[in-house]
Amino acid sequence: MHWLYLIIAIVAEVIGTSALKSADGFTRLGPSVVVVVSYAISFVLLSLALRTLPVGVAYAIWSGIGVVLVTLIAWVLFKQHLDAAGMLGIGLIMAGVLVLNLFSKTSVH
Repeated sequence: MHWLYLIIAIVAEVIGTSALKSADGFTRLGPSVVVVVSYAISFVLLSLALRTLPVGVAYAIWSGIGVVLVTLIAWVLFKQHLDAAGMLGIGLIMAGVLVLNLFSKTSVH
C-alpha cells in the first residue's frame, strides 16, 4: 500500500506544481485552490508512505519523479524546452530513482 500512497502523492504534487504557473502568484482563485488541495493531498499521502518507506528513499523518489514529470508537462503545455545539459540532468535524476529502486538495500520492496 505504501507504493500506492507514494505514486498518488507524486501525481498530486505534479498537479499542484503544474498549476502554480496558472495560479499567477496566487492571484487566480481556481488554480490557487488546485495548488493548495493538491499539495495537501500529496503531503498527507507522502506521510502515509513514510510509515513503511525510509524517508530518504521515499523523498528521493517523490521529488525525482516529480521533477521529471513537471519538466515533461512544462515542455508539452507551456512549450518550455530543455537544452542538452537539462536533458542530461533529467536523465541522471531518472537513473538515480532507478538505482534506488532496483539496487539499493535501503529501499523497501
